Amino acid sequence: MSQAFNPTLGRRTFLTGATAAAAAPLILPAARLFGAAAPSKLINIAVIGCGERAEDVVLANEPYTGVRFVATCDPFADRAAAYAKRLNEKYHTDACKPYRDFREIIERKDIDGVAVFTPDHWHVPVAFLAARNHKDMYVEKPLGVAMTWAWRLREEILKNQVIFQYGTQQRSARQFRQACDLVLNGYIGNIQRVDAWCAAIEPERHAVLHEEPVPDGFDYDLWSGPAVKFPYQPERVSCLGAWHCRNTALGFIAGWGAHPLDIAQWGLATDASGPISYEGSGEVPTDKTELFDTTRRWDIQCAYANKVKMHFMDHETAKPVVKAYHYRVHDHGTVFHGDEGWVGVDREAMFSHDNNKLRKLEFKPSDKHLPLSDNHFANFLDCIRSRQQPVSHFEAALRSDTISHLSEIVIRTKAALQWDPKSENLVNPSPAQSAMLDRPMRDGFAMPGIRSH
Repeated sequence: MSQAFNPTLGRRTFLTGATAAAAAPLILPAARLFGAAAPSKLINIAVIGCGERAEDVVLANEPYTGVRFVATCDPFADRAAAYAKRLNEKYHTDACKPYRDFREIIERKDIDGVAVFTPDHWHVPVAFLAARNHKDMYVEKPLGVAMTWAWRLREEILKNQVIFQYGTQQRSARQFRQACDLVLNGYIGNIQRVDAWCAAIEPERHAVLHEEPVPDGFDYDLWSGPAVKFPYQPERVSCLGAWHCRNTALGFIAGWGAHPLDIAQWGLATDASGPISYEGSGEVPTDKTELFDTTRRWDIQCAYANKVKMHFMDHETAKPVVKAYHYRVHDHGTVFHGDEGWVGVDREAMFSHDNNKLRKLEFKPSDKHLPLSDNHFANFLDCIRSRQQPVSHFEAALRSDTISHLSEIVIRTKAALQWDPKSENLVNPSPAQSAMLDRPMRDGFAMPGIRSH
């Protein structure tokens, strides 16, 4: 059994053996370097998880320069083999080899970094072992399924000074950076509130719990990993299952919510902090025969210490709120409201209160600008070489992920909460609220310092 964790204790009590530096926020000036540069001219990268996101981030882009993909990994053997074959064809090499178990990849001394595209419950455990073995990492969002896991990962990243790039690729899109630069430089005045929303699972999406034989060539035990190993059914290991089964995810409140929340935090310059109060409600499935059991609707009001408020919603809840001032509401977005106007942004464009005139604004030489990245994965590779902090660094990942977790706690416990972003502790929590910061890991897959079952 792993070290016991008392859910009534706060984060500072939980972090045993950590130095004061390891407990500090992981935000470093761009000029500060991590460790040494990559050991060879070509950066050796392994891809862990060979599904849709790996396709979108790596294969769908032009070939990256100065990189060699040397391994792929997936508990579906055919996926790992097919992905390795396609990478070899794209990069005109035979260097890429398929694996079933990512731990074999982590042990390879010649691998400089890993790209983690697994289901949500594996993001933190894979990243933890990568950090422990001094490998840089690109990790898809959301960060994980328990705050205790994320805090433990932070310790290991700080200890080993590895590069971490979070898969919130909106930070590498021009319109998002432009919107946040406008906010940070006061072009809509003093910020009063933020609306942030994203899609939820569609009502017609459902699957009934049942059991089927595990197909040949698929390691279901490894796929389940630290999560409870429920009877196999194909819907559970599909994309929908990986996103919307609470055993392995929080649902789109975290998986999709990571994007608008990340932009809200970026524009508010709160990558090392977050809201201090949360209240609201949500819709949680009650049918015990239903496979997809994550939160389906949410309406959360948050407040920062400086009195700025944030309204975090699913798309359907957001429609009437956003339509009150915006002529166009997509299924996701972030809108900053200042005392001189508003700026909103989604994956199609940036919008503003003045019929979008702010799109053409020319910034002053004295204006501040956020880090420039035009390709998220390329930014990760560049930072492996330079040892500089990526555009979506670990502390930003953890703090935006915290908002999803705390919103989920409010919904599940049906009670408001107070949060101290400095100590990362709940203020006067109920036992149920404290318990939801943690999640046990299955025996054989538990990270050091996390309790197992």
